[in-house]
Amino acid sequence: MAHDSSPPSDRERNGARTRQTVLDAAETLFAERGYAGTSLNDVGAEAGVSRATPGYFFGSKASLYQAVIDRCFERVRQAIRSGRKRALASGKDAEVVLAGAVSEYFDFMIEHPKFVRLMEWEALSGGTKLQQAPPLVEVVREALEAMSAELEVGPSHREATAQLLLSIISLCWFPLVHSRTVLLALGLDPADPGFAESRKRHVVELVVQGAREQLVLSAT
Repeated sequence: MAHDSSPPSDRERNGARTRQTVLDAAETLFAERGYAGTSLNDVGAEAGVSRATPGYFFGSKASLYQAVIDRCFERVRQAIRSGRKRALASGKDAEVVLAGAVSEYFDFMIEHPKFVRLMEWEALSGGTKLQQAPPLVEVVREALEAMSAELEVGPSHREATAQLLLSIISLCWFPLVHSRTVLLALGLDPADPGFAESRKRHVVELVVQGAREQLVLSAT
């Protein structure tokens, strides 16, 4: 099938709105089909612009994908910073702060299902593209530093804090990824608001108990 090589129109050239439309379309398709299953032509069609427009703004599929990933991680970074600011300003004890962090993280993933799917595609493909993505390293490091500050734990507990963060991610991530497999078999409906609340309570109880033992929260 011949590619549409016509230049972008004046409407498409004038900017920021079209670029965001292309990014939104690319995020949707990369989340649904993965990197290999998405073309610039597909993105143009999804965005309702000429097939040449994604290439005009981003140059290549690889550059467009990187822009999508960068935007996703910027959302994560902003959520981390916002949560850290609230936690440190609250004056609450470490267990309350930790419970809030779990709840915020779970809510973030529910609100950003495309991010979850993008990360799943990366995992299935061996994470080769994310290995070249400094934003991933920066976001994980910032999340670890935020948790250490919120819980008032020092460098000696860095490994335990990293394990705690990994547990939070795993316990929150799994039910969203396996909503149509394991959860279905268990008769659980992740779309039910009651499920989200009960899941958060359960994860908070597990994480807080583990943190008490590993990080001695009662002494902070």
